[in-house]
Amino acid sequence: MLKLNDLHVSYGGIEAVKGISFAVPEGSIVTLIGANGAGKSTVLRSIVGLVKPKSGSVVFQDEEITGKSSDEIVAKGITLVPEGRRVFSNLSVLENLKIGAYMRKEDLTKDLNWIYDLFPRLKERSWQMAGTLSGGEQQMLAVGRALMSKPKLIMMDEPSLGLAPLIVQGIFDIIKEINKQGVTILLIEQNANLALKAADYGYVLETGHIILSGTGAELLANEEVKAAYLGKSKLK
Repeated sequence: MLKLNDLHVSYGGIEAVKGISFAVPEGSIVTLIGANGAGKSTVLRSIVGLVKPKSGSVVFQDEEITGKSSDEIVAKGITLVPEGRRVFSNLSVLENLKIGAYMRKEDLTKDLNWIYDLFPRLKERSWQMAGTLSGGEQQMLAVGRALMSKPKLIMMDEPSLGLAPLIVQGIFDIIKEINKQGVTILLIEQNANLALKAADYGYVLETGHIILSGTGAELLANEEVKAAYLGKSKLK
């Protein structure tokens, strides 16, 4: 579904992504793991058109989308749940969800009901201001808002960041349920254990390079990944 070919991305004179290539098969969950500064978020921002690559290509469903605007990319079926949730604090839950469907003209009732089935707490709080929600509820809202665009591929940047362990497990259960319902997922996550357990395939990024790849199970069993996840040594 999605292919990155020799992607290079620079900020000023600093090369954040250094020629990475990988694929996201349709219907899969793929995760990128790595330390802060490894280039993970830059990869997602490049895919969705927020950052222009220096070279290389991004191909979605056999069409090159490198350099296209974010609106064009969203219209083709890719959406991003950004790090930090970034809900509209002074708007209600329902208004936030409707913003996620800003490019759609049809009736939204069926999709709103789907979101409320996935996240019953959002239905209970549909008229509550988003800024008054808990961190976990705001993350649910950010995911629900992204789903309102009816994406074929949803990308999530650190969905567990700052959340209590019980809430994190709930978010990952929802990620797996969304995937079961036909949405392909590309996930960035510092909780490597949960990410790799959920993922069909994973890539390990370090300083802008992919240094390891394999199925989720293979990477969970990899001694270097184990050591890095436990904080006892650095991936080489």
